[in-house]
Amino acid sequence: MRHFFGLLLGVVVAAALLVGGGWASQEAVRGAVQNVDPVRDTRMLIALGVMVVVGLLLGLVLVTRVSPLSTFVPSMALLAWTVVYLLDVSRAASLVPTGPSVHAELLQAGRGALTLLSTGVYALLGIALFLPVLMPSRWSRPEREEEEEYEETLGY
Repeated sequence: MRHFFGLLLGVVVAAALLVGGGWASQEAVRGAVQNVDPVRDTRMLIALGVMVVVGLLLGLVLVTRVSPLSTFVPSMALLAWTVVYLLDVSRAASLVPTGPSVHAELLQAGRGALTLLSTGVYALLGIALFLPVLMPSRWSRPEREEEEEYEETLGY
């Protein structure tokens, strides 16, 4: 059951990194190009908040003792997309949602994800997320403390 919840958490982490991180990075780039003061622009504040939440989620998954599937799923998604990008840039770019039917915020998240992919941030995060998978202690159950030790009593 622990690994099933780890798998679900891994899907959530992957979505947060791809969609949330992509959108927030695109907003940060927009703010840097337009020289926007984050205190006066609510979209910049929301983008910074999204970055904080994604970073907190990533940190919690890396350091807590949850199933290693919670880090394996997003690491494989990020590393696989990086390998596709290295082999064929146009095919990797075609995986991003585009077109007139796509919501503008999702389109912006896709552009940000491409920026993070092309700069190597996703490769870095993929390797960092893969390292907990290699630790054998993450795969085993946490040891339970014995509440009551069994003592043999003689019936005298």
